[in-house]
Amino acid sequence: MRQLFHISRNLTLAMLLGGLAHASVMAQQQTKVQAAQKSKVVFQVSDGESKKWELALHNVRNVINDMGKDNIEVEIVAYGPGIDMFKFESPAASRIDEIIKMGVRVVICENTMRALKITKADMLDNLAYVDAGVSQLIKRQQQGYAYIRP
Repeated sequence: MRQLFHISRNLTLAMLLGGLAHASVMAQQQTKVQAAQKSKVVFQVSDGESKKWELALHNVRNVINDMGKDNIEVEIVAYGPGIDMFKFESPAASRIDEIIKMGVRVVICENTMRALKITKADMLDNLAYVDAGVSQLIKRQQQGYAYIRP
C-alpha cells in the first residue's frame, strides 16, 4: 500500500511539473507574439495652420523616439487645407523628409488635390496617394490603428 502511495504521489508531482513547464513555454510564446506585434498609429492633418503642422510633426517624432521606430507603424493622412504642408514650397518640407526617412508613411487625399487643382508634381517626393483621406482614416482605425488628430 505504501508503495502505491509513493507511485501515486510521484505521478501527481510529475504531472504538476509537466503542466508548469507547459505553462511556462506558452507564456514565453505569448510574450514573443506580443513583442512581434507593432503598435500602429495614424495622424490626421487637415488643418492649414503651420502651428498645427509643427504639432503633428512633433507628435510623430516623439512617438517614434518613445516607442522605437521598429516597434511602431506611423502614417499621416492629409486632406483639405492640410495637404499644403506636403507641397514643395512648404516651410515644413525638410522636416517631412526626415520623418519619411524614419519610416513614416504619408498619404495624400486625391479628392482634395482635384478640388484644389494640385498635381503630384506640386508635392514632395515619397508620398503615397489615396482617393479619399477620410476613408483612409476609417480603414486604418478598422485595422487597429490608434487615431490622433493634433
